[in-house]
Amino acid sequence: MDNRPIGVFDSGLGGLTVLKEINKYLPNEDTVYFGDTARVPYGPRSKETIIKYTFQAINFLISKNVKAIVIACNTATARALLESQEKYDVPIIGVIEAGARTAVYSTKNKVIGVIGTSGTINSRAYNKEIKKIGKDVTVIGKACPLFVPLVEEGWANKEISSTAAHMYLDELVNKGVDSIVLGCTHYPILKRTIGEAVGADVKLINPAKETALDLKSMLEERFLMSNSTEEGKYKYYVSDINEQFSRIASEFLKREIKDLEKVEIHKY
Repeated sequence: MDNRPIGVFDSGLGGLTVLKEINKYLPNEDTVYFGDTARVPYGPRSKETIIKYTFQAINFLISKNVKAIVIACNTATARALLESQEKYDVPIIGVIEAGARTAVYSTKNKVIGVIGTSGTINSRAYNKEIKKIGKDVTVIGKACPLFVPLVEEGWANKEISSTAAHMYLDELVNKGVDSIVLGCTHYPILKRTIGEAVGADVKLINPAKETALDLKSMLEERFLMSNSTEEGKYKYYVSDINEQFSRIASEFLKREIKDLEKVEIHKY
């Protein structure tokens, strides 16, 4: 048994969708969350820059004595997961494999849409993972670069987000997708708006739940589960403190975000 915390990081507040599921399925585990709010979004950045940012986030989380790390960012998973697993001894998982697996098992007509940042879509990481499981599945990717800043501004349920959703997603609906992977951890916060744009016949796949279950299995296999019977403790760090993070995080997680701390992430 291991009572050290689990580290979770994202380019901003989107990874809170993964953290919420981790807290649900591993309620007795302590967690340390880092949001790289000073450098969000990661999507348009080069692979080399994303690897650098990912390594800095991992170095910071290791300084907090974490026992495992979840890269709760699709772009960082796509561009830096393998490099991170090779570099560090701490167990590290991402969010793409879980989302791909869930999509293949969910689709009826074998036409799956994947939406994400430009970095995630251009990497074709979801295409590769989906094809490993379902070779006969058609995958249609669509970059939706405005979604992250809309979420970060707190406009997830505003008319501007609805307009953006139709502009991005009408094409996927017209191409016959019956499932869409929310291939960015910010996007579940837009789930209602996206769902209204694509209609009830299209299933929205949120990789966060499956990622939390994968994490639980990994901790059990490695005998890293906490033996605490109390509710886990939560710590939150960001590279730039802004009002949106605390407000949106509190609304989404249904608990007050206390003692939010700023990290000089470039030092790591």
